[in-house]
Amino acid sequence: MARSAQHRSSGFAWMAVMAGLFVLLGTAIASQAQTFTILHTFTGGSDGDEPTAGLSMDRAGNLYGTAAYGGSQNCTYGRGACGTVYKLERKNSSWIFYTLYEFTGPDGANPEARVIIGPDGNLYGTTTNGGAARNGTVFRLQPPPSTCKSYSCPWTETVLHSFQGGSDGAGPAYGDLTFDQAGNIYGTTPGGGSHQNGTVYELSPAGSSWSETVIYDVDCLNCIAPYAGVIFDNAGNLYGTTSGGGGGDGTVYELTHSASGWSGQTIYNIPFPGGAYGGLIFDSSGNLYGITAFNPTVYELSPSNGSWTYNALYTFSAYGVVTQLAMDAAGNLYGTLIDGTPEVFRLTPSGGQWTLTGFNGSAGEKPYSNVIFDASGNLYGTASYDPSCVWEITP
Repeated sequence: MARSAQHRSSGFAWMAVMAGLFVLLGTAIASQAQTFTILHTFTGGSDGDEPTAGLSMDRAGNLYGTAAYGGSQNCTYGRGACGTVYKLERKNSSWIFYTLYEFTGPDGANPEARVIIGPDGNLYGTTTNGGAARNGTVFRLQPPPSTCKSYSCPWTETVLHSFQGGSDGAGPAYGDLTFDQAGNIYGTTPGGGSHQNGTVYELSPAGSSWSETVIYDVDCLNCIAPYAGVIFDNAGNLYGTTSGGGGGDGTVYELTHSASGWSGQTIYNIPFPGGAYGGLIFDSSGNLYGITAFNPTVYELSPSNGSWTYNALYTFSAYGVVTQLAMDAAGNLYGTLIDGTPEVFRLTPSGGQWTLTGFNGSAGEKPYSNVIFDASGNLYGTASYDPSCVWEITP
Protein backbone atom coordinates (compact mmCIF):
# COMPACT_ATOMS: atom_id res chain seq x y z
CA MET A 1 0.00 0.00 0.00
CA ALA A 2 1.52 3.30 -1.03
CA ARG A 3 2.55 5.86 1.55
CA SER A 4 2.07 9.60 1.16
CA ALA A 5 4.80 11.72 -0.40
CA GLN A 6 5.51 13.34 2.97
CA HIS A 7 7.62 10.34 3.89
CA ARG A 8 9.99 10.95 1.00
CA SER A 9 13.28 12.75 1.62
CA SER A 10 13.67 16.44 0.82
CA GLY A 11 15.28 15.63 -2.54
CA PHE A 12 12.24 13.60 -3.61
CA ALA A 13 9.90 16.35 -2.44
CA TRP A 14 11.78 18.90 -4.54
CA MET A 15 11.43 16.66 -7.58
CA ALA A 16 7.68 16.47 -7.02
CA VAL A 17 7.53 20.27 -7.17
CA MET A 18 9.74 20.43 -10.25
CA ALA A 19 7.59 17.83 -12.00
CA GLY A 20 5.11 20.55 -12.89
CA LEU A 21 7.71 22.11 -15.18
CA PHE A 22 7.61 19.24 -17.61
CA VAL A 23 4.96 17.84 -19.93
CA LEU A 24 5.14 14.16 -20.77
CA LEU A 25 5.32 13.74 -24.55
CA GLY A 26 4.82 10.60 -26.58
CA THR A 27 8.13 8.93 -27.43
CA ALA A 28 8.67 6.50 -30.27
CA ILE A 29 10.76 3.65 -28.95
CA ALA A 30 11.71 0.18 -30.01
CA SER A 31 9.97 -2.57 -28.10
CA GLN A 32 11.34 -5.96 -27.23
CA ALA A 33 9.60 -9.16 -26.25
CA GLN A 34 10.42 -10.20 -22.73
CA THR A 35 9.09 -11.82 -19.58
CA PHE A 36 8.30 -9.44 -16.73
CA THR A 37 8.09 -11.21 -13.35
CA ILE A 38 7.47 -9.99 -9.81
CA LEU A 39 9.83 -11.90 -7.52
CA HIS A 40 8.43 -10.48 -4.27
CA THR A 41 5.60 -8.13 -3.31
CA PHE A 42 6.15 -6.29 -0.03
CA THR A 43 3.37 -6.48 2.54
CA GLY A 44 4.45 -3.61 4.80
CA GLY A 45 5.04 -6.09 7.61
CA SER A 46 8.27 -7.78 8.64
CA ASP A 47 9.43 -7.94 5.01
CA GLY A 48 9.40 -4.12 4.64
CA ASP A 49 7.75 -1.55 2.39
CA GLU A 50 8.70 1.05 -0.25
CA PRO A 51 12.12 0.02 -1.56
CA THR A 52 13.70 3.24 -2.83
CA ALA A 53 17.00 1.61 -3.77
CA GLY A 54 18.13 -1.05 -6.16
CA LEU A 55 19.76 -4.41 -5.56
CA SER A 56 23.15 -6.04 -5.18
CA MET A 57 23.92 -9.58 -6.33
CA ASP A 58 26.41 -12.06 -4.85
CA ARG A 59 28.40 -14.63 -6.82
CA ALA A 60 25.67 -17.25 -6.32
CA GLY A 61 23.09 -14.97 -7.95
CA ASN A 62 21.25 -14.08 -4.73
CA LEU A 63 19.78 -10.57 -4.43
CA TYR A 64 20.12 -8.15 -1.50
CA GLY A 65 18.21 -4.91 -0.96
CA THR A 66 16.63 -2.46 1.45
CA ALA A 67 13.10 -1.26 2.13
CA ALA A 68 12.87 2.31 3.42
CA TYR A 69 9.81 1.52 5.57
CA GLY A 70 8.05 -1.49 7.02
CA GLY A 71 9.30 -4.08 9.45
CA SER A 72 7.66 -5.52 12.53
CA GLN A 73 9.84 -3.85 15.14
CA ASN A 74 8.67 -0.86 17.16
CA CYS A 75 10.25 2.21 15.61
CA THR A 76 11.09 4.86 18.19
CA TYR A 77 10.26 7.62 15.70
CA GLY A 78 6.51 7.12 15.96
CA ARG A 79 6.06 7.28 12.16
CA GLY A 80 5.63 3.61 11.39
CA ALA A 81 8.29 0.95 11.09
CA CYS A 82 11.86 1.97 10.30
CA GLY A 83 12.70 -0.26 7.35
CA THR A 84 14.45 -3.54 6.59
CA VAL A 85 17.31 -5.26 4.78
CA TYR A 86 16.33 -8.38 2.84
CA LYS A 87 17.67 -11.22 0.72
CA LEU A 88 16.11 -13.08 -2.20
CA GLU A 89 17.75 -16.49 -2.55
CA ARG A 90 17.53 -18.31 -5.84
CA LYS A 91 16.25 -21.89 -5.48
CA ASN A 92 16.15 -23.59 -8.89
CA SER A 93 13.45 -21.66 -10.79
CA SER A 94 11.97 -19.88 -7.76
CA TRP A 95 13.05 -17.32 -5.16
CA ILE A 96 12.88 -17.44 -1.34
CA PHE A 97 12.58 -14.16 0.56
CA TYR A 98 14.41 -13.60 3.88
CA THR A 99 14.28 -10.55 6.13
CA LEU A 100 17.86 -10.09 7.32
CA TYR A 101 17.36 -7.09 9.62
CA GLU A 102 14.64 -4.74 10.88
CA PHE A 103 15.64 -1.25 12.05
CA THR A 104 14.27 0.26 15.26
CA GLY A 105 15.59 3.86 15.26
CA PRO A 106 18.67 4.05 17.50
CA ASP A 107 20.33 1.52 15.17
CA GLY A 108 19.24 3.51 12.09
CA ALA A 109 16.02 4.21 10.24
CA ASN A 110 14.81 4.46 6.65
CA PRO A 111 17.55 2.94 4.45
CA GLU A 112 17.14 4.68 1.09
CA ALA A 113 20.39 3.36 -0.42
CA ARG A 114 21.07 -0.20 -1.46
CA VAL A 115 23.43 -2.42 0.53
CA ILE A 116 26.87 -3.18 -0.91
CA ILE A 117 28.66 -6.51 -0.50
CA GLY A 118 31.98 -5.67 1.14
CA PRO A 119 35.33 -7.38 0.47
CA ASP A 120 34.73 -9.42 3.64
CA GLY A 121 31.37 -10.71 2.41
CA ASN A 122 29.37 -8.61 4.87
CA LEU A 123 26.71 -6.10 3.82
CA TYR A 124 27.32 -2.36 4.20
CA GLY A 125 24.81 0.45 3.85
CA THR A 126 23.39 3.70 5.19
CA THR A 127 20.17 4.91 6.78
CA THR A 128 18.85 8.39 6.10
CA ASN A 129 17.51 8.81 9.63
CA GLY A 130 18.09 7.23 13.01
CA GLY A 131 21.24 6.70 14.98
CA ALA A 132 22.41 8.49 18.12
CA ALA A 133 21.58 11.97 16.79
CA ARG A 134 18.80 10.98 14.37
CA ASN A 135 20.89 12.17 11.40
CA GLY A 136 21.52 8.78 9.85
CA THR A 137 24.07 6.00 10.09
CA VAL A 138 26.55 3.83 8.25
CA PHE A 139 26.02 0.18 9.21
CA ARG A 140 27.41 -3.31 8.67
CA LEU A 141 25.40 -6.54 8.65
CA GLN A 142 27.11 -9.87 9.37
CA PRO A 143 25.45 -13.23 8.68
CA PRO A 144 24.80 -15.82 11.42
CA PRO A 145 27.78 -18.08 12.15
CA SER A 146 25.87 -21.17 10.96
CA THR A 147 23.73 -21.88 7.90
CA CYS A 148 20.21 -20.50 8.15
CA LYS A 149 17.58 -23.26 8.15
CA SER A 150 14.46 -21.21 8.86
CA TYR A 151 12.54 -18.28 7.38
CA SER A 152 13.88 -15.84 9.98
CA CYS A 153 17.63 -15.78 10.60
CA PRO A 154 18.50 -12.19 11.59
CA TRP A 155 21.93 -10.88 10.76
CA THR A 156 23.98 -8.91 13.30
CA GLU A 157 24.09 -5.15 12.80
CA THR A 158 26.95 -2.87 13.82
CA VAL A 159 26.63 0.91 13.54
CA LEU A 160 29.96 2.10 12.13
CA HIS A 161 29.09 5.79 12.35
CA SER A 162 26.16 7.88 13.60
CA PHE A 163 26.06 11.28 11.91
CA GLN A 164 25.76 14.20 14.28
CA GLY A 165 24.38 16.63 11.72
CA GLY A 166 27.24 19.10 11.99
CA SER A 167 30.57 19.13 10.22
CA ASP A 168 30.55 15.32 9.91
CA GLY A 169 27.49 15.36 7.62
CA ALA A 170 23.80 14.51 7.89
CA GLY A 171 21.20 12.31 6.28
CA PRO A 172 23.00 10.00 3.84
CA ALA A 173 20.47 9.37 1.08
CA TYR A 174 20.53 6.88 -1.80
CA GLY A 175 24.18 7.05 -2.86
CA ASP A 176 26.14 3.80 -2.92
CA LEU A 177 29.03 3.22 -0.56
CA THR A 178 32.36 2.23 -2.12
CA PHE A 179 35.55 0.60 -0.81
CA ASP A 180 39.19 1.27 -1.61
CA GLN A 181 41.80 -1.49 -1.74
CA ALA A 182 42.75 -0.90 1.91
CA GLY A 183 39.18 -1.53 3.11
CA ASN A 184 38.23 2.09 3.78
CA ILE A 185 34.64 3.11 3.02
CA TYR A 186 33.61 6.25 1.10
CA GLY A 187 30.18 7.86 0.93
CA THR A 188 28.29 11.13 0.78
CA THR A 189 25.73 13.11 2.75
CA PRO A 190 23.47 15.74 1.12
CA GLY A 191 23.28 17.64 4.41
CA GLY A 192 25.68 18.79 7.09
CA GLY A 193 29.24 19.88 6.62
CA SER A 194 30.76 23.23 7.57
CA HIS A 195 28.67 24.97 4.90
CA GLN A 196 25.58 22.75 5.33
CA ASN A 197 25.92 21.83 1.66
CA GLY A 198 26.84 18.20 2.25
CA THR A 199 30.01 16.13 2.53
CA VAL A 200 32.08 13.33 1.07
CA TYR A 201 33.46 11.20 3.89
CA GLU A 202 35.86 8.33 4.52
CA LEU A 203 35.41 5.67 7.22
CA SER A 204 38.60 3.87 8.24
CA PRO A 205 38.80 0.81 10.48
CA ALA A 206 40.63 1.51 13.74
CA GLY A 207 40.78 -1.65 15.78
CA SER A 208 37.22 -2.65 16.65
CA SER A 209 35.80 0.77 15.70
CA TRP A 210 35.71 3.07 12.70
CA SER A 211 36.94 6.65 12.34
CA GLU A 212 35.20 9.17 10.08
CA THR A 213 37.06 11.87 8.12
CA VAL A 214 35.36 14.45 5.90
CA ILE A 215 37.48 14.55 2.75
CA TYR A 216 35.34 17.07 0.87
CA ASP A 217 33.27 19.79 2.51
CA VAL A 218 30.99 20.76 -0.37
CA ASP A 219 31.25 24.45 -1.28
CA CYS A 220 32.20 24.71 -4.96
CA LEU A 221 30.53 27.89 -6.22
CA ASN A 222 27.62 27.10 -3.90
CA CYS A 223 27.35 23.46 -4.97
CA ILE A 224 24.79 21.68 -2.85
CA ALA A 225 23.63 18.24 -1.80
CA PRO A 226 25.66 15.32 -3.16
CA TYR A 227 22.90 12.69 -3.06
CA ALA A 228 24.82 10.21 -5.20
CA GLY A 229 27.81 8.18 -4.10
CA VAL A 230 31.37 8.40 -5.40
CA ILE A 231 33.38 6.06 -7.63
CA PHE A 232 37.12 5.48 -8.11
CA ASP A 233 39.13 5.67 -11.31
CA ASN A 234 42.23 3.54 -11.88
CA ALA A 235 44.46 6.27 -10.43
CA GLY A 236 42.58 6.43 -7.11
CA ASN A 237 40.69 9.66 -7.81
CA LEU A 238 37.03 9.94 -6.80
CA TYR A 239 34.14 11.24 -8.92
CA GLY A 240 30.61 12.22 -7.99
CA THR A 241 27.76 14.65 -8.59
CA THR A 242 25.95 17.41 -6.71
CA SER A 243 22.22 17.89 -7.19
CA GLY A 244 22.37 21.68 -7.48
CA GLY A 245 24.57 24.74 -7.61
CA GLY A 246 27.81 25.20 -9.44
CA GLY A 247 26.53 28.06 -11.54
CA GLY A 248 23.97 25.72 -13.10
CA ASP A 249 21.77 22.91 -11.87
CA GLY A 250 24.31 20.56 -10.39
CA THR A 251 27.90 19.55 -11.00
CA VAL A 252 30.20 16.65 -11.73
CA TYR A 253 33.27 16.84 -9.48
CA GLU A 254 36.62 15.10 -9.08
CA LEU A 255 38.53 14.53 -5.84
CA THR A 256 42.28 14.05 -6.14
CA HIS A 257 44.42 12.62 -3.34
CA SER A 258 47.92 13.80 -2.48
CA ALA A 259 50.23 13.78 0.53
CA SER A 260 48.41 16.83 1.91
CA GLY A 261 44.96 15.24 1.62
CA TRP A 262 42.07 15.47 -0.82
CA SER A 263 41.30 18.41 -3.10
CA GLY A 264 38.18 18.88 -5.19
CA GLN A 265 37.41 20.50 -8.51
CA THR A 266 34.31 20.81 -10.68
CA ILE A 267 34.78 19.16 -14.08
CA TYR A 268 31.34 20.00 -15.47
CA ASN A 269 28.45 22.36 -14.58
CA ILE A 270 25.10 20.86 -15.51
CA PRO A 271 22.73 23.38 -17.13
CA PHE A 272 19.14 23.93 -16.00
CA PRO A 273 16.92 21.90 -15.94
CA GLY A 274 19.32 19.23 -14.75
CA GLY A 275 19.58 18.07 -11.17
CA ALA A 276 22.35 15.50 -10.85
CA TYR A 277 20.82 13.20 -8.24
CA GLY A 278 22.18 10.05 -9.84
CA GLY A 279 25.69 8.72 -9.66
CA LEU A 280 28.33 8.02 -12.30
CA ILE A 281 29.81 4.96 -13.98
CA PHE A 282 32.99 4.44 -16.01
CA ASP A 283 33.44 2.50 -19.23
CA SER A 284 36.62 0.59 -20.06
CA SER A 285 38.07 3.66 -21.83
CA GLY A 286 37.74 5.95 -18.81
CA ASN A 287 34.67 7.85 -20.00
CA LEU A 288 32.07 8.85 -17.42
CA TYR A 289 28.32 8.36 -17.87
CA GLY A 290 25.44 9.84 -15.91
CA ILE A 291 21.82 10.96 -16.19
CA THR A 292 20.09 14.11 -14.96
CA ALA A 293 16.88 14.09 -12.95
CA PHE A 294 14.77 16.62 -14.84
CA ASN A 295 14.19 16.44 -18.57
CA PRO A 296 16.41 13.37 -18.13
CA THR A 297 19.49 13.51 -20.30
CA VAL A 298 22.00 10.68 -20.51
CA TYR A 299 25.43 12.23 -20.91
CA GLU A 300 29.05 11.22 -21.43
CA LEU A 301 32.15 13.01 -20.16
CA SER A 302 35.37 12.07 -21.98
CA PRO A 303 38.85 12.97 -20.71
CA SER A 304 40.80 15.11 -23.17
CA ASN A 305 44.18 16.78 -22.49
CA GLY A 306 43.51 17.39 -18.81
CA SER A 307 39.90 18.50 -19.29
CA TRP A 308 36.58 16.79 -19.99
CA THR A 309 34.38 16.92 -23.09
CA TYR A 310 30.61 16.75 -22.60
CA ASN A 311 28.34 14.87 -24.99
CA ALA A 312 24.54 14.55 -24.57
CA LEU A 313 23.62 11.04 -25.73
CA TYR A 314 19.84 10.90 -25.28
CA THR A 315 17.10 13.07 -23.76
CA PHE A 316 13.79 11.65 -22.51
CA SER A 317 10.41 13.36 -22.48
CA ALA A 318 9.92 12.59 -18.80
CA TYR A 319 11.18 13.61 -15.40
CA GLY A 320 12.52 12.14 -12.21
CA VAL A 321 15.71 10.08 -12.25
CA VAL A 322 17.65 9.58 -9.04
CA THR A 323 19.73 6.52 -9.77
CA GLN A 324 22.86 5.68 -11.73
CA LEU A 325 23.10 3.90 -15.04
CA ALA A 326 24.40 0.39 -15.65
CA MET A 327 26.50 -0.77 -18.60
CA ASP A 328 26.79 -4.30 -19.98
CA ALA A 329 29.83 -5.84 -21.67
CA ALA A 330 28.61 -4.67 -25.10
CA GLY A 331 28.51 -1.02 -23.98
CA ASN A 332 24.71 -0.75 -23.75
CA LEU A 333 23.35 1.54 -21.03
CA TYR A 334 20.42 0.61 -18.78
CA GLY A 335 18.33 2.67 -16.37
CA THR A 336 14.89 3.53 -15.00
CA LEU A 337 12.56 6.53 -15.14
CA ILE A 338 10.45 7.34 -12.07
CA ASP A 339 7.70 8.93 -14.19
CA GLY A 340 7.57 8.50 -17.90
CA THR A 341 7.86 5.98 -20.68
CA PRO A 342 9.57 3.59 -20.66
CA GLU A 343 10.09 2.90 -16.95
CA VAL A 344 13.00 0.53 -17.73
CA PHE A 345 15.17 1.27 -20.75
CA ARG A 346 18.26 0.28 -22.71
CA LEU A 347 20.32 2.59 -24.92
CA THR A 348 22.37 0.89 -27.64
CA PRO A 349 25.22 2.72 -29.45
CA SER A 350 25.35 2.44 -33.24
CA GLY A 351 27.10 4.69 -35.72
CA GLY A 352 27.42 7.60 -33.31
CA GLN A 353 23.72 7.42 -32.34
CA TRP A 354 21.93 5.75 -29.45
CA THR A 355 18.81 3.65 -29.98
CA LEU A 356 16.24 3.43 -27.21
CA THR A 357 14.62 0.11 -26.31
CA GLY A 358 11.81 0.13 -23.75
CA PHE A 359 11.00 -2.97 -21.74
CA ASN A 360 7.26 -3.58 -21.62
CA GLY A 361 5.29 -4.70 -18.61
CA SER A 362 4.40 -3.04 -15.34
CA ALA A 363 5.33 -4.17 -11.86
CA GLY A 364 4.45 -1.27 -9.64
CA GLU A 365 5.21 2.43 -9.89
CA LYS A 366 8.16 4.69 -9.09
CA PRO A 367 11.18 2.52 -9.93
CA TYR A 368 13.73 4.61 -8.05
CA SER A 369 16.17 1.72 -8.28
CA ASN A 370 19.21 1.13 -10.40
CA VAL A 371 19.21 -1.85 -12.78
CA ILE A 372 21.53 -4.83 -12.36
CA PHE A 373 21.83 -7.91 -14.56
CA ASP A 374 23.00 -11.47 -14.08
CA ALA A 375 25.30 -13.54 -16.30
CA SER A 376 22.35 -14.51 -18.51
CA GLY A 377 21.39 -10.88 -19.18
CA ASN A 378 18.27 -10.86 -16.99
CA LEU A 379 17.51 -7.46 -15.40
CA TYR A 380 16.57 -6.84 -11.77
CA GLY A 381 15.25 -3.85 -9.86
CA THR A 382 12.56 -2.60 -7.48
CA ALA A 383 9.41 -0.48 -7.57
CA SER A 384 8.26 1.63 -4.63
CA TYR A 385 4.47 1.68 -5.07
CA ASP A 386 1.39 -0.23 -6.22
CA PRO A 387 2.74 -2.79 -5.65
CA SER A 388 5.97 -2.28 -3.77
CA CYS A 389 8.04 -5.10 -5.23
CA VAL A 390 11.22 -6.68 -6.61
CA TRP A 391 11.07 -7.45 -10.33
CA GLU A 392 12.93 -9.40 -13.01
CA ILE A 393 12.95 -8.84 -16.77
CA THR A 394 14.07 -11.71 -18.97
CA PRO A 395 14.84 -10.38 -22.47
